[in-house]
Amino acid sequence: MVLEGNPEVGSPRTSDLQHPGNQGSCVLSSPSEDAQPGEEPIKYGELIVLGCCEEGGEETKAQRGEVAGPRAHSCYNGCLASGDKGRRRSRLALSRRPHANGVKPDVIHHISTPLVSKALSNRGQHSISYTLSRSHSVIVEYTHDGDTDMFQIGRSTENMIDLVVTDTSPGGGAAEGPSAQSTISRYACRILCDRRPPYTARIYAAGFDASSNIFLGVENESNVLQDGSLIDLCGATLLWRTPAGLLRAPTLKQLEAQRQEANAARPQCPVGLSTLAFPSPARGRTAPDKQQPWVYVRCGHVHGYHGWGCRRERGPQERECPLCRLVGPYVPLWLGQEAGLCLDPGPPSHAFAPCGHVCSEKTARYWAQTPLPHGTHAFHAACPFCGAWLTGEHGCVRLIFQGPLD
Repeated sequence: MVLEGNPEVGSPRTSDLQHPGNQGSCVLSSPSEDAQPGEEPIKYGELIVLGCCEEGGEETKAQRGEVAGPRAHSCYNGCLASGDKGRRRSRLALSRRPHANGVKPDVIHHISTPLVSKALSNRGQHSISYTLSRSHSVIVEYTHDGDTDMFQIGRSTENMIDLVVTDTSPGGGAAEGPSAQSTISRYACRILCDRRPPYTARIYAAGFDASSNIFLGVENESNVLQDGSLIDLCGATLLWRTPAGLLRAPTLKQLEAQRQEANAARPQCPVGLSTLAFPSPARGRTAPDKQQPWVYVRCGHVHGYHGWGCRRERGPQERECPLCRLVGPYVPLWLGQEAGLCLDPGPPSHAFAPCGHVCSEKTARYWAQTPLPHGTHAFHAACPFCGAWLTGEHGCVRLIFQGPLD
């Protein structure tokens, strides 16, 4: 499924997906279209995995049955929980290949016994088999296309897959290990990019396997990817950003400058009067430190961490704000570090509820109003940095900092 977005990562709509894939085959293309040595490759766009956050163990206070302390976190907020490694990563830039490896339809066969077809037994021949009925199948043989580049996405770690994606679940982390059941196809989808301007990218359901074959139950229509298109892999969701769209997003240097500017304002805890500061991303995301800002997500008042005000009758994570007396979740604030998920370089003024990831107002309001796929039939707004389902009336809250008293 592809959820199309407008040029500003706009309102999505649902549409069906289709199928082609990326085979690392050595197919030759026109010399005039090949990249020259030292030439900067043309970027078609980027795929970004909408994240999931994994919570670690609580402090010893919680283990003793006292007030829950800070939690350790790891998430897709800029990289995978276990770190980006090879083709298993949180984002992938699609650039023009040195040699075109795309394929296009060539010969169509209408047959009743597709499995004995030479097209399926020839590993050098890309083919797609559509089963239309018990007695009618269609096999489409594909031939090399020197005008397109092909990229494949899926759960398989075989060489023909460019981006290896594992399942994500809200608040539960990426599904890893042999016991984890995945709902993502080994060959989930493929993207064909035109090698000539305007470098149109089209997505198709499923990818070619090691035998260069694809088996489909029905025939589908192709989709043109736009900036902000969401790709549902039935277990993970990808965001497509075009080079033009990424120009509107902040850079990592801008995000770091915003962090330093926020800390330079010396926000204080209105009760403890301690100075608060967002930690550096270089430190890694472990447990919150002593200066970490925390927020009451119902009202937006920012404090330092404290262990009082817990309302156990309302739930283990419910706290009462000492300023306005509203009761709700009390969580640490983390700056969103995946720049491609941001719509503008605005100041970090809002936080998603209930996870506490911080971004600009425009970014927060957009994602709070964008339902993301959940399962095969449901949609729910979620934090793009960690995948947590958003709660409350607006799904985000404006942060209220107190400045220094001096």
